[in-house]
Amino acid sequence: MRATSSSSSGIFSPKLLPHHHHVHLLRGPSSFLKTRICFPQQLHIFQANCGKHFGLFFCTYGESGVDAVHNYRVVPSNLLAAEKEEAKAVLTLFFKKQGLSNAVAARTINKSDLFIEHLNCQFLAGRELSTLEIRDSLIPYLESLLEEHGDVLVDVVESFPNPPGKERSIIPASPTISTPNSKKQKAVARVSEIGSDGQLPPHVLYLIELGMDINQIKGMTRKFPAFAYYSLEGKIKPVVEFLLELGVPRSDIPTILNKRPQLCGISLSENLIPTMAYLENLGVDKRRWAKVIHRFPALLTYSRQKVKISVDYLTELGLSAESIGKILTRCPHIISYSVDDNLRPTANYFCSLGVNVAVLLHRSPQTFGLSIEANLKPVTEFFLERGYTIDEVGTMVSRYGALYTFSLAENLIPKWDYFLTMNYPRSELVKFPQFFGYSLEERIKPRYALVKESGAKLLLNQVLSVSDREFDRILKMKIKKMLANLTPISVNNSDILGPDLENLRL
Repeated sequence: MRATSSSSSGIFSPKLLPHHHHVHLLRGPSSFLKTRICFPQQLHIFQANCGKHFGLFFCTYGESGVDAVHNYRVVPSNLLAAEKEEAKAVLTLFFKKQGLSNAVAARTINKSDLFIEHLNCQFLAGRELSTLEIRDSLIPYLESLLEEHGDVLVDVVESFPNPPGKERSIIPASPTISTPNSKKQKAVARVSEIGSDGQLPPHVLYLIELGMDINQIKGMTRKFPAFAYYSLEGKIKPVVEFLLELGVPRSDIPTILNKRPQLCGISLSENLIPTMAYLENLGVDKRRWAKVIHRFPALLTYSRQKVKISVDYLTELGLSAESIGKILTRCPHIISYSVDDNLRPTANYFCSLGVNVAVLLHRSPQTFGLSIEANLKPVTEFFLERGYTIDEVGTMVSRYGALYTFSLAENLIPKWDYFLTMNYPRSELVKFPQFFGYSLEERIKPRYALVKESGAKLLLNQVLSVSDREFDRILKMKIKKMLANLTPISVNNSDILGPDLENLRL
């Protein structure tokens, strides 16, 4: 966070202090500096003096109680709205991480306008911050409140600035609290409105030129209302032009923005480019950035700390830097998996099956995004119930990590039932679990029908893993060998043997 100058009175702006000092600004009467909430009414008064498009965002007072205003800055009201929406998004995600449901988190946000104003006033200060800067500014403070208040944090937020259980002080009524739906409606209206020049807003016209239609833009805005307030020249256009320079096809830009509109809130110089450099040092193939970003644009919106936590754990599991780079290139989604909630429990589960976790991660990182209870255990039980041992199941997943990504009802059960008709020993699936990765109707049944009709014997991987031409060659070679040994066979002459082998038989 950028430092700002202190006032001549010697009262330092909290903007000068690191996050752990921010934590103590609200704690107890002995604090050197206390924070004063910027009420909406205060903002309105200041707006009257500075014009309807500007607002005040930083107010403090010293222990003497004499009001003082420090480091204020006038900014366009659309920036205030955008950062307010992002502050709400950070607070919502924080509550959900603590176990609150979507509905409870939304209700709490609806009742917390004064707290939201406080977050903006105290930490954002009316600057046009990137999404990561806003998140990094707010999360340490929210975590400190959680540590201090624990289970009553929701009450603290809703009753701010009065402690829960105490009579609320008399405060001028705040403006009508908007519901999430009304906020979305306002954001959608903003991207839909026709200006005095008879045109849609400039950033909307720009997106339409890129290939998005107005309905897509509205849908994106409903998912992330703050996007409606992003400036074209300051946020959207620089990011789009940067993506184009990386080799991202122009036709992919709408998809990328629709997946992660927050990408436009990232500072190129301070966040996005340094994050990419950090990932390249880990081994991410810089020649494939266009594909990586198209596949998972959220990768570039994660904080360096979040990425490092995941990378450190992958290293702990025994993966080399080169392997980690390849994993991130092929499956950037793995950075979105929580170490404590996903990666570590999943690694422990596969270790219990005797699986080399580092090898499995390298081959099939997407497996680590699956639920242990809903996805992994049912598949393991499926094979155990059919007579396989834990060691055999471990061997199967070691050889074919994607095995656990398949649906029981739609994939494993139908293919297992057909396998039982194929006259192979069950051990064949331990040797070749990739069987479950092939289409039953388009690959397995047609090829096995030819093998069965010919009377030849092929290993399961010879039937399925080779190209059509190679399969035909192997099958004919097997038939020729059978004929040479005078092994009786029952075939459709010309269909299976071909003209050359048919003449040989005659």
